[in-house]
Parts: sequence; C-alpha cells; structure tokens
Amino acid sequence: MNQPITVPHPLALALPKVAPAVATSSVLILGRIWNANGAEHSVGNAALMIVLATGAAAAGACASIGRAGDGVLAGTCFAASGGLALAGVAGYADGISLPLLLWALATAVAYGLAARYWRTDRRDTVTFERRMSEKREDHSHIERIEAMRSRTQIEVAREGAAYATALAEAMTARAMLPGFDPTELTRAGLPELPTTPKEN
Repeated sequence: MNQPITVPHPLALALPKVAPAVATSSVLILGRIWNANGAEHSVGNAALMIVLATGAAAAGACASIGRAGDGVLAGTCFAASGGLALAGVAGYADGISLPLLLWALATAVAYGLAARYWRTDRRDTVTFERRMSEKREDHSHIERIEAMRSRTQIEVAREGAAYATALAEAMTARAMLPGFDPTELTRAGLPELPTTPKEN
C-alpha cells in the first residue's frame, strides 16, 4: 500500500493564488488599450458594454434561481459581468484613477470569492487524505492478519509433513526388525499393516 509521494511544482501552487489578480489586470490593460484606440467618451461602445454586462448579470441570476441552480455557471456569469463592466469603464474614462479604483475593488472581490473556494477545497483535501489514511491503516491491518495466518498455516503444514515423514520412517524401521510379524498384530486386534509400500 506504499504510494509514491508527489511534490507539486511551486509554480503550480502559486498559479491559483495569482489568477484573480492576473484576470482583473488583463481586463484593465485591455480596457486601456481599447481606450487609446478610440473608445474614450464613445457612447456607442459604453452602451455595448452596459448591455453585455447586464446580460451576463441576468444570465447569472437565472442560473442561480431554483433548486436546479448551477453555482459554477452563476459565478462565471457574474464574473463575466464584472469584467465587462470594468472593461467598459476602463475604455470610456479619460483618466486612470477611476479604472484603477474599480480594478482594486474587482481584485479584492475576486480574492474574497476565491478564498471561499480555496477553504472548501482545502477542507475537502484534508477530509480525503484522512479517509485514505484510515483505509490504508485498515488494509495494512488486514494484510498483517493475513500474513500471520499464512505463516501459521505454513508452519502447521511443515509440522504435519515432518510428522508424516517420521511416522513413515518408524513404520519402515519396525517392518525391518527381525521377527516382526504383521499377522500377530492383526490377531491382537490392531489394524492390518501393509507389507509392501504403496506405489504412487
């Protein structure tokens, strides 16, 4: 039951921690690039981003309603709505202060939501490792019992084979004694002994 111990790469451990900041920073950068390419004070572009952000928020609300609501889909839709709103403000505003303020707010919210999932994931991982440890202990206990039983059976079989060999040697030695008559033993009430060994 020995399993190889795998150590995850440090980059694989750090990537989920920086993903929210990378996502919001990417949206801010793309919004500012869009701003530099003609989206500044463009009412049509702002209206488009408002419609898209509202549609994504409405989709998230619909996905979270009822017992059959999908939390992952709803979270994805709300994250898309927030990203579209941030991109719209970053593209429309002429200064950098408001986009940076919204970027900081969006990053804080993203980390707050991610921390909840990280705690849940860590709790599930600890529970899984505890369950696997208990199973390994149970299996190792069963393996020890089976090994002891096998050794006992082997020892009993060896003792039985040694006893059978000694008995056969004793019977052969007794049959070779001078004056040994198996018919006298039969008349005395003992079972008849074979005079010749059986051929296998």
